[in-house]
Amino acid sequence: MSYRRSVVLAVLASLAVLALTACGSERAGERSASAPTPTPSYPPPPKCAQAAETPPPAPSSPVPSATASRGEGAGDQPPNYADNHAYRMQASLSAEREASGLASAGLIRKELEKVRAAGGAGAYGVYGDERVEAALRRLGCGPEHGVFVGNGFYAVYTGLACVSGRVTADELTTEVHGVYAEPQPGAGPCVENRGGH
Repeated sequence: MSYRRSVVLAVLASLAVLALTACGSERAGERSASAPTPTPSYPPPPKCAQAAETPPPAPSSPVPSATASRGEGAGDQPPNYADNHAYRMQASLSAEREASGLASAGLIRKELEKVRAAGGAGAYGVYGDERVEAALRRLGCGPEHGVFVGNGFYAVYTGLACVSGRVTADELTTEVHGVYAEPQPGAGPCVENRGGH
């Protein structure tokens, strides 16, 4: 018997066993009164830094990810460059998510401006991580939102979009983007993976 055929038979046998041992005595279309209503496997992500009003999205197609266009027009790259760097790709944002992300970025920027106005930047003009984290917490953004702060960089997942950037004595930037396909381990969904896969 060939290897392929034996694998197919093993899979079919496993499916037959599962079908015979399936739990429950309900018939199709019937539901027991005590049976719980199914719930989604994954709860919706928590939201933070949500503006009271989100401007209406501009009518357009989904916003391409910032890293999706990096490979375009790069004729001098190795043939498998895009495949080898796919883990750094960001999810595309719908127009609604982008509008929400921009509104959140405005709130985040206001809080980070307060950090800068209070002064006290340390080495290389970088404010203490705890001050930036406190500013994000005032907007309801905590560890459950993938908050990452380090060396002047911040990133947070608002539940709809990523907002990241730099906050130092010399600059305050914000960028709205989608989550990374394979983010930096331990840094939340909005931090680009610096390693490989």
